[in-house]
Amino acid sequence: MVESKQKDTNILENWVSQFSDELFSWAFYKTSSKETAEDLVQETFLSAYRKLATFEGKSQPKTWLFAILNNKIVDHYRLAARTTKQQFSITEDSGFQLSNDIFTEDGCWRNDQVNPLWNQDEELLDNADFNLILQQCMEELPSKWKLAITSKYLTDKNTDQICQDLEMTTSNYWQVTHRAKLLMRKCLETKWI
Repeated sequence: MVESKQKDTNILENWVSQFSDELFSWAFYKTSSKETAEDLVQETFLSAYRKLATFEGKSQPKTWLFAILNNKIVDHYRLAARTTKQQFSITEDSGFQLSNDIFTEDGCWRNDQVNPLWNQDEELLDNADFNLILQQCMEELPSKWKLAITSKYLTDKNTDQICQDLEMTTSNYWQVTHRAKLLMRKCLETKWI
């Protein structure tokens, strides 16, 4: 029994040294939070240690660990969606106002000039400074709005699954994502230029 526990510990230590960086990078990419990514990777290794006896070797250890991590990421967003009881009155008002500022009553753009930010030749997502500003703008969104955007664009979930996780209707989801994108655009245009 003691030898088995020591063997499991050795296997896990080897996996930690081999895969920690890749797991952390993936978790950080999916959550945009260093602390959350660290916690999720730690939970992944704890879960793997507890379930090591069930690992049959039908897949590579890295594949198995990433499957565990992806489940932890999904659980993280589900929990965040359920525990967030955010009131949106102020932000919804600012979202409505932003929509009114950008569009005419018939749905056309108020001005036909495009902000120079969006005409740059460089690929903005390859720019580290832009990514920091993008992260700051994401953090400024209301929690549920951020979860909706993150679920759609970073975890590639389908609309039905996102609506179920966030406990909202499809039409509410589309309004939330539309307003969140408008707020992100305004934030980027203010902070990046």
